[in-house]
Amino acid sequence: MQPQSVLVVGSGGREHALALAISRDPAVSRVHVAPGNPGTSGFATNHPVDQNDPAAVAALATSLGVDLVVVGPEAPLVAGVADAVREAGIPCFGPSKAAARLEGSKAFAKEVMAAAHVPTAAARVCSTEEEAAAALDEFGPPYVVKDDGLAAGKGVVVTSDRAEALAHAVACGNVVIEEYLDGPEVSLFAICDGSNVLPFDPAQDFKRVGDDDRGPNTGGMGAYTPLPWAPHDIKQQVVDAVIQPTVDEMARRGTPFVGLLYAGLALTSKGLRVVEFNVRFGDPETQPLLARLTSPLGQVLYAAATGALDPEVPLQFGSGFAVGVVLAAAGYPASPRKGDVIVGVTPDTKGVIQAGTTLDVAGRLVSAGGRVLTVVGTGDSLAEARARAYHRMEDVHLPGGFFRTDIALRAARGDVTY
Repeated sequence: MQPQSVLVVGSGGREHALALAISRDPAVSRVHVAPGNPGTSGFATNHPVDQNDPAAVAALATSLGVDLVVVGPEAPLVAGVADAVREAGIPCFGPSKAAARLEGSKAFAKEVMAAAHVPTAAARVCSTEEEAAAALDEFGPPYVVKDDGLAAGKGVVVTSDRAEALAHAVACGNVVIEEYLDGPEVSLFAICDGSNVLPFDPAQDFKRVGDDDRGPNTGGMGAYTPLPWAPHDIKQQVVDAVIQPTVDEMARRGTPFVGLLYAGLALTSKGLRVVEFNVRFGDPETQPLLARLTSPLGQVLYAAATGALDPEVPLQFGSGFAVGVVLAAAGYPASPRKGDVIVGVTPDTKGVIQAGTTLDVAGRLVSAGGRVLTVVGTGDSLAEARARAYHRMEDVHLPGGFFRTDIALRAARGDVTY
């Protein structure tokens, strides 16, 4: 069976990109998004729903009669939305509440990695100020302090200031304090059906808010794919050392992982190391990754949701490169301003993936979140993809909005090495 009707749960850029890619699948005739955003309304049907309410999402999926539900954000997964959808008898792409702990608790992820012999940073789980202080002194600067729970990509502090690191640990309560990992970072996604895995091409995102990696961490200010400087066998390395062992360990525990496993990696001087796991497509890497994907995404996700992935049929990508640049609202990430009118974007605007947007009472497109949209450019070279992305950005106007000007710049110049 092929999925003719698909419901994507979520309202951000990741969900816009997923729904758009699924709509290109020749088997899929109807795409629904809940709650969606003004961008998804151009090619799909939006539905109001509390995306974190398992019963509400399952009821909506049942009423629509969809063949597949794809859960985008982490919060609904940790809340158990995928479980409720499956209990309603509908295939769901997204891990169970138990399996979503890989992102919901960094301490749990470390436990799984240790059991699966997955290479990762040495770490200490701390719940008191005294424990945190001891861990900081053990590892030394630069200090890496991670909120143990969900923090929308902003719960990590990397600093050489011990006082700042300790203050973050105290504010969070339960934290994971790790050794600092050197080397370039890589994002690698893999579609999983509980036993088999299909990796995407590697990508790299940019977490700091400002050019030259300055300022606080964000949910991500841009990304590009593939990585011309990475080892040619990087995908197989990650599958063999990280993804497959983790999926096997989750199955052994009786909590099989069905969905998207995202491995944030550091290519260190001592070899490959896992920085973090996420249990859903990452934002903003998803936008450029799906811009190059030529495999029928709806059918692939349905195969994963029904335990029928064929590991002998790899994901297919178009030639060339893709670059995504995020337009952020004034005040992001601390206190983003909302309600500013966005000019130069309609639901049909090519290469623009909406995220933090809504319509005001006059029907105008306005900002409604910190990361407002992502502009994607593709090209035969990384330099060409960058040029197209930034050229498109020139047509978008948001009062106080800003973006990094150096997404993929060093890689395009050949300055990134490993």
